[in-house]
Amino acid sequence: MCGICGQVLFDPEARVDPAELRRMTEAIIHRGPDSDGYYLEDTVGLGMRRLRIIDLETGEQPIANEDGSLWIVLNGEIYNYVELRPELEARGHVFRTRSDTETILHLYEDYGPECLEHLNGMYAFAIWDRRRRELFIARDRLGIKPLFYAVQPGRRLIFGSEIKSLLQTDISREPDYLGLHDYLSLFYVPTPRSAFKEIHKLPPGHWLRCRADGTVQIERYWDVPFPTEGTGPRSERQPRAAYVEQIRHLLRESVRRQLRSDVPLGVFLSGGLDSTSVVAFMSELLDQPVRTFSIGFQEPSYNELPEARLVAQAFETEHHELVVEPDLIDLIPKIVLHFDEPFADYSAIPTYLVSQMARQEVTVVLSGDGGDELFAGYQTHYAYRVARLYRLLPRLLRDRVIAPLVKRLPTSTDRVSFDFMAKRFVTGAHLPFERGHYWWKVILNEDEKRGLYAADLFHQVQRDSYEVFAPYFDAVRGAHPLNQLLYVDTHTFLLDDGLVKVDRMSMAHSLEVRVPLLDHELVEYLAQVPPTLKSSGLNTKSLLRDVVRPLLPPTIVKGKKKGFTPPLPVWLKNDLRDFVQDTLSPARIRDMGLLRPEAVSQILDDHFAGRRDNNRPIWTILCFVLWHENLRR
Repeated sequence: MCGICGQVLFDPEARVDPAELRRMTEAIIHRGPDSDGYYLEDTVGLGMRRLRIIDLETGEQPIANEDGSLWIVLNGEIYNYVELRPELEARGHVFRTRSDTETILHLYEDYGPECLEHLNGMYAFAIWDRRRRELFIARDRLGIKPLFYAVQPGRRLIFGSEIKSLLQTDISREPDYLGLHDYLSLFYVPTPRSAFKEIHKLPPGHWLRCRADGTVQIERYWDVPFPTEGTGPRSERQPRAAYVEQIRHLLRESVRRQLRSDVPLGVFLSGGLDSTSVVAFMSELLDQPVRTFSIGFQEPSYNELPEARLVAQAFETEHHELVVEPDLIDLIPKIVLHFDEPFADYSAIPTYLVSQMARQEVTVVLSGDGGDELFAGYQTHYAYRVARLYRLLPRLLRDRVIAPLVKRLPTSTDRVSFDFMAKRFVTGAHLPFERGHYWWKVILNEDEKRGLYAADLFHQVQRDSYEVFAPYFDAVRGAHPLNQLLYVDTHTFLLDDGLVKVDRMSMAHSLEVRVPLLDHELVEYLAQVPPTLKSSGLNTKSLLRDVVRPLLPPTIVKGKKKGFTPPLPVWLKNDLRDFVQDTLSPARIRDMGLLRPEAVSQILDDHFAGRRDNNRPIWTILCFVLWHENLRR
């Protein structure tokens, strides 16, 4: 695991500034505190910071091929490098290291961009081809590892693992107001945009080629292969037990590959089904106790430590846990700073703290991220079916009885907030399928955003943020409705929220996180599984429950989804209230110049008076303000 960066200049007479490249590299030292490395050749510069995981002695980067015509820097891990190496050696390649990085280089020699078809892993890497005078950059299939880039026309291309690396150059810091407009609805800036107009995210499953003359080409090499509904002979359908057995095999193999490490490793244990499944397979595959790390809260409805302890006892793990206190005022700005752009998923707080705890014991952890998007784990994955039934009720009953009753439900601060879910449901149940799914995700709708904006630049943004989702729905228009939802969530929420949160918060502590549930072979197989096996009725993850039923305590198998979220509703009303009101004070909002102070104050007043649950809008605006203040420093 590392941080990488670099640049290619388009003027053949120009030269990369070594000091600037060093600044770009040092900006991401937290991603790789063990060593640094550079490749400089006139118009090209590659930099990297290394966190030593595999091949501790000879795996320093950049790495060259046999004749020095190719040079590579890698952020991530290639899990099947052990299996790939003998074949490459048989083809005549000579290895100088025992690293997974060198495997990519020799594959690229033989296959070019098609080398990506052979890789199993999480990665973002860059290869400089001296003969062709071109840079080849690729990002893994699911977007587990980040890659940002910017093209300065007629001048250069720059790239890096984090935005802060690119900001060490003279790149413009002008905000991307369309990306920020989408952020206020989704609490993340969606790919391929960033918060900065000139900086972009390379989408997952894509590669980029930049030639020395400035020509840039971007191509997709992989996507989740959901079938069109009704295609394929029904004779290919298998009994449920056969699917369960194959998924169990694929998941076990994924965990086995991801246990490869030359440094100590452990696992994040939330007490939920996904992380507990990983613990179960790790315990089966390791000949020593698994190190588990868990976070809890004082508020009972948010605290999963009892479930985590049950799992730790069942598998006799070496268990570590921490109860998070709400005294986080100094921590919140630091967390915002690590994301480089507005990001308002407040589960980043416990993710940061559990990463900090784990790093004291290990360098690598496995986690259960991705299970909800693969196995249909969100209530939204069956809400569309409930909405169809709801719309069959007489309109008078819906509009005159149910909706008013739901509207009067008192606001709850519990984790599983029935009032929030019910209110969101009745206001969106009438919407078309695609719009209804988007409605579940929205923090601030279009009217609410327009009421917030003070800046003319914001008012020039003439679009509905639903347009972020629309292309993904279009891409799988013929698939089963559940598969459409899983596809959209994989390309939006998982990509730009879940994976970003885990990457930034873990790497803030130089901790590598691996995600075995997102092994691409498992993802591809699950895409072909009949959707009715993944979700039926009001059940979530029924298929995964069957997969791990023989391995887990019954309480965990039957448990309901809680989610790894802190008690923000409680904290906002108590310990964080003064901090929030100060950060969102009329004076600071006015100084920001982008939002209307009176509109922000109204959101706060409605929340604290109990008229409306504005936890998520408040946190979204707060992170926006803190990010913007950092930008101006």
